[in-house]
Amino acid sequence: MATLLHIDSSVLPGEASSSRSVAGAFRRAWEEQHPQGTVLHRDLAADPVPHITAAAWSAGYTAPSERTPEQSAAFAARVRLIEELEQADAVVIGAPMHNFSIPSTLKAWLDAVLLPGRTTGESPSAQGTPVVVVASRGGSYAPGTPREGFEFVQNYLEAVLGRTLGLDLDFIVPELTMATRNPAMNELIPLYEASRACAFEAATAKAKALAERLAA
Repeated sequence: MATLLHIDSSVLPGEASSSRSVAGAFRRAWEEQHPQGTVLHRDLAADPVPHITAAAWSAGYTAPSERTPEQSAAFAARVRLIEELEQADAVVIGAPMHNFSIPSTLKAWLDAVLLPGRTTGESPSAQGTPVVVVASRGGSYAPGTPREGFEFVQNYLEAVLGRTLGLDLDFIVPELTMATRNPAMNELIPLYEASRACAFEAATAKAKALAERLAA
């Protein structure tokens, strides 16, 4: 049966988080198409992955027989995360913009799963796996906007998820999520609401399309 890896990284809980809400809509639509399937949910805010250490990093370049106990333990933790990615039929990632970039917890997960010769290189082990990223942000960083040059979420994830891990990458981008919280953005609330509605529609549509694609 199909397996979905669902990763959240927003510090905000539940409906207070746009990335969680939209990723949750994707998951529900996926589960409707795969009622007997498996969903593995990693909440990186509630249960953070350890930041990469010298032992965890160096173990990837050390023969198993030559690793120290510390290296072996750290590498085993990385392998668990790598296997979750490799065994997934599809992935949905909530990646809100925090200070122009991704949350540090999501970066820690990426550092753990990026392993030269296995997940990266000539034949990445998860190559071709479809991944949908919900890249929410408080303002707008779309082409032509004043802050276009500060968009470091999609650009970074395209390089890492798409070009390095070889995943089949797609984005859903709910914008202006601070409009209802910041009085200076009140006039942008209609645009926020429209963006939010489009994001939920896209989440449902993409989940159903992926289900049909994997069933073909």
